[in-house]
Amino acid sequence: MSHNPAPAISQVRRFGDVAVVDVQGDIDLSRSVEFQQTLLRILDEKPSRMVINLEAVPYMDSSGVASLVKVLSRARRANTLLVLASLSPRVKNLLEITRLDSVFKISANEQDALA
Repeated sequence: MSHNPAPAISQVRRFGDVAVVDVQGDIDLSRSVEFQQTLLRILDEKPSRMVINLEAVPYMDSSGVASLVKVLSRARRANTLLVLASLSPRVKNLLEITRLDSVFKISANEQDALA
């Protein structure tokens, strides 16, 4: 029996050429591929900025982090500013432990990410 987890992306909001991506639930091995593919499809639309709102993501494992790194790489090639917003303490800690907090642009909240 296969388990099909709910989509990680709950909605995508657009403000001009800025995409705000709302993510919900744990980003782990069961969801990271779909998570990454959806983010890459949004990048294909060439937004000037993509804000990934992680407020509703209590947990992320290494596969989720790897997905974010791949998306960041594609965003840089496309000249899209990628901003992570509203990180839970656990996700923020994971990025700090892996020292990726210095690689990603991180904003305390969505409003700051859009400024």
